[in-house]
Formats: sequence, structure tokens, C-alpha cells
Amino acid sequence: MNDIIKNSIPLLPHRSGVYLMYDDKQTIIYIGKAKDLYKRVSQYFLRPQSGKVFAMVNKVHHFDYVITKNEKEAFILEMNLIQTHYPRYNILLKDDKHYPYIALKKKNDPYLKIARHSSDPNYYYFGPYPSSRYAYEIINLLNFIFPLRKCRNIPATPCLYYHLNQCLAPCINKIKEADFAHISLQIRDFLSGNNADVVKDIKEKMLRASEEMQYEKAKEYKDILDAIKHINDSQNVESKNRISRDVFAYSSRDGYLALSLLTYRNGLLLGKDSFVLEEFGQIDEQISELIMQYYQRHELPKEIVVRSNEVKDNLEQFYDSKIISPVQGQLFEICEIARLNAVQTLDNYFSNSSLNSTNDALLEELAKILSIPTPYRIELFDNSHLMGDAEVGAMVVFINGEPAKKMYRRFHINGNEKGDDYASMKKIVYRRYHRLKENNESMPNLILVDGGDKQVRAAKAALEIIKIDLPIFGLFKNDKHQTSGLIDASGKIFPIENQQLFFMLVRMQDEVHRYAIAFHHELRNKNYKLSIYDGIKGLGKKRIQLLENTYQTLDKMKNASIEELKQILPNDVALELYNRLKAMN
Repeated sequence: MNDIIKNSIPLLPHRSGVYLMYDDKQTIIYIGKAKDLYKRVSQYFLRPQSGKVFAMVNKVHHFDYVITKNEKEAFILEMNLIQTHYPRYNILLKDDKHYPYIALKKKNDPYLKIARHSSDPNYYYFGPYPSSRYAYEIINLLNFIFPLRKCRNIPATPCLYYHLNQCLAPCINKIKEADFAHISLQIRDFLSGNNADVVKDIKEKMLRASEEMQYEKAKEYKDILDAIKHINDSQNVESKNRISRDVFAYSSRDGYLALSLLTYRNGLLLGKDSFVLEEFGQIDEQISELIMQYYQRHELPKEIVVRSNEVKDNLEQFYDSKIISPVQGQLFEICEIARLNAVQTLDNYFSNSSLNSTNDALLEELAKILSIPTPYRIELFDNSHLMGDAEVGAMVVFINGEPAKKMYRRFHINGNEKGDDYASMKKIVYRRYHRLKENNESMPNLILVDGGDKQVRAAKAALEIIKIDLPIFGLFKNDKHQTSGLIDASGKIFPIENQQLFFMLVRMQDEVHRYAIAFHHELRNKNYKLSIYDGIKGLGKKRIQLLENTYQTLDKMKNASIEELKQILPNDVALELYNRLKAMN
């Protein structure tokens, strides 16, 4: 403990607030909240520590704090600061996705869709489903069973679903509101776990088709029944009441922690999710903060179940939901199922992620090779184009050796830079760090560009204009165009002999390349489609939107037959579009 910290500890107030730990380079390395700033911060330095906490404390040069009115306000500030600065030692759930809902439109020719939010009052929502695959599986089954419209925008002519008896075709038929209301009610019952009537009806249709020797039709019904059985089996852990609840449990081992979640809605188990993180400080406090982080992005249920009185007490300060810590009965047994999931997740993690567990050591070795501070935050850049067409730039971020996808950025390249890889690299690097500097946001420890010394010099020139100094290197390729090390602006090559470090860098390089290519393809397809549609008489905005919904990529549209296109467009329009698509092959 240095003199700055020693003199600062007695000045800490006995108030709630947020504290920020800095290293000797003025970089924030940890942010935390406290009910009592003095008690919480002083224990880092006045008590013996071990593991990751010990490593963090040894790097603290000084700390700062912000007093808040209460602990709830401190929590909100803590989360906002963490997501702004991404400190090295803060543990965030590696989960920046929104779980999917199945949404059923309430009126005006209702239809089903997957939604990532549940805020539109024009839809009924079911979920959230922790597994996207499971949600899509259910919605595909429902679209097969019930004759709702499948098109987002109603076409001028009936589509293939009408001819397959899977749509009532509101595009050409006037459907009674009572008919749609009945189908809507059946779907809501199905999604609430009441599918006995649907199963009975399909069984009758299967037997009738078999008696009439329509064996292919009978098999279709049999496949539907099997799919429903699969869904019912997936939901076989039911609670006795129809309440919505989330059940959390955890397991710890050798400095790592697994948090498991079981999601129940209307009494049905919709799925599970698990998160693995390094232990940091007191487990009950860490679990409480992880659950609170989770609910920053996800819907609060009516009940939250966790088998820990300490965690229960912490959560009750922040949420109006009922928090339960069971000691016996059915909820206790469900908690045990969640705990077993956590144990299994941790076992799998230790079996399959030896590379992840060495990230810290690999980053420290990279720092020694390049003679820079340990690059806990690395930003990588790449350009993508085809003969100057749809030129784009991309940047990805890795924190602690793992991708931080919320921080990825994409750049359109226009003007004089088009077709010039070095000018493009200079432009996107300038745009990135000029914005960070203007907004006073934290900078990376290392910048990597996909290319040789010329690309590095272009990026370095951009930083010189902004007047910031950051380590910049290129991912160097040998004569066989294989990545073999790093290169600086002077052309000096830094070979990477450690195989695990080499694979880590290649994984990062592959990610930025993938991200750039995906953006390039997206933009190019958009441009190609606009040029394909241009000048086709009778192809207006509504029909183009219908095509976009039906064929989500250019390749899918190019593979469409003339018969398919005629189900969507008038014959003469379909024929002209078909000929244009074939001319591209």
C-alpha cells in the first residue's frame, strides 16, 4: 500500500457510493459500489487478499469515489460506469443478447413472429426463451399447424402457404374476425401449455387420413404430433401454479463460479442458461451483482428464487418482485436442479476451455514481446471491398482476450478514400479515436490492423493528427499469406513462437475479418438488389418489401424459380426479375 492510498483511506465517508480504482497510468481498473464506502474500500487494503483480488489490489495506484443518496442509486451509477469504461477487473456477464419472445399480433390479420422486446401493446408475448433455437422450433411448428398469415406485408396475390392450406389468404379472402379470434385463442392456449385439444384434433386427422389411405398426409400429422411431444418433453418440469419465475443457483470451483438460470413462465420451464466467471471477492455479493446485471437487460418475473438468504436480502433492496430462498418443498427441489446444471456447466468449462483460462498469461507474454503494458483491451481493424465496390471498415474489441461484441463498430468508406486501403485505414482509425477523445472515453491498450507496415503507418498517422499515443502493430503475413507475427511502423517483425498466443491472435484476426466481410456482403447485397429492382415496371415499395421478407439474401433470390416468383409477383413482373437474376449468374 503506497502513501497515496494510506492517506486516502481515513478520508473515506461512511456513505453509500461508487468507488473507482486507478493504476499508475490513470487507467480505471475496477469499479464497485458500496453501502458504506469506508468499510468496503478499506477492506481491500487493510485485510489480506488472495487470487484475483490480490492481483488487482497490487496494481492500484490510487482510488476515487462518488457519494450517492442510497445503494440503489450507487448500483445504477456503477453499471453505467462499467459499461462506459470496461475496467480490466470488472466481471460482466458475457451476455449482450436479448432473449427472444414469441409475439402474436392481436388484430388485423394476426401473425406470429420472433421479437427481442416485449413492449409493443399490439402483440401478445410469450417467453422469454433462453434458447433461440427452441423459440424458432416452436414458432415454425405453430405456423405449420395454424393457418395464420405468414407474410409481414400482405401481397397482392396468394402465396404458396395458401395452396398448402397453411394460410387463410387474407390477401384475397375476407376473413371473419371471429375466425381469427378463435385461432388466436388456440395459439395462446398452446403457448400457455394447454395443447391437449390441438393434439386430439391432429390425432383424429391422422387416423382419418390413414383410413382413407392418404399415408403421406397421415405421416405429416404424425410428424406434427412428434414435434408437439418433443416440446412437451422439454417443458416436463412444471410448477404447480402458473406463476412466472426465474430460479438461480450457483457452484464454485478452483477460483471459478458458474451461475445457472431456469426460466419459468406460466408455470412452464422454457429453458436454461448458464454463465461462467472468475470468482472475485465474496461469492454472495458477486452472485447478487451478477443477477442485478442480468435484469438490466431482461424482464423481471413475478418471483425470483435463489437458495441464499444473503443474496435474497441484497435483491430485495432493488426489486419489487417476490424474492424467495426456499429451505424445502418443490422450489427447493427446483433450486437443486438449477445447482446441478451449474455444477455440470463448470465441469464442462474446465474440460473445454483451457485456452481461455490462460488468457491473462498470454496477454502478459504479448506485452513482453512488444515491450508495452499488458494489453487487456485490444481493438482490431480491417477493411473489406471487391474492386472498390461496397467498401467498408470494421473494428472489433477484445477485453481480457474475449470478444466484447457490444463495442464492435462498422464504418462506411466514401469519398477520396475509396479504393485506397491505406487512406481507408487512416480514415476509420481517425474516426474511431477522434470520437473517443472528444467524448473522453477510455482508450485501448493495443491497436492491431490487418496488414503490413504500410497499414500500421497509416493508422499511426491518424493518431498523430488526433495527438494521442497508443501502441499500434500489424498482423504480419509471410510469403504464403499466412499470419506469422506482428509488425510495427518501421517494418520490424515480432515473431510469435508461443502456439497458444499465436492462436489467440489468429482468433482475433478471424473475428475482425468475419465482421468486416459480413458488413461488406450486407451492403453489397443491398446495392445489388437496388440495381436489380431499378426500372422494373410494377415493382413498387410494397412488392420489394415482400421480396426482401421472402428472400433475405441475394443468393436465395437468385435461386428462386420462376414459379416461386409468380406466386409473389404478377407474371410479367416476375419474369423480368427472373431474367435479371439469371443474367447475374
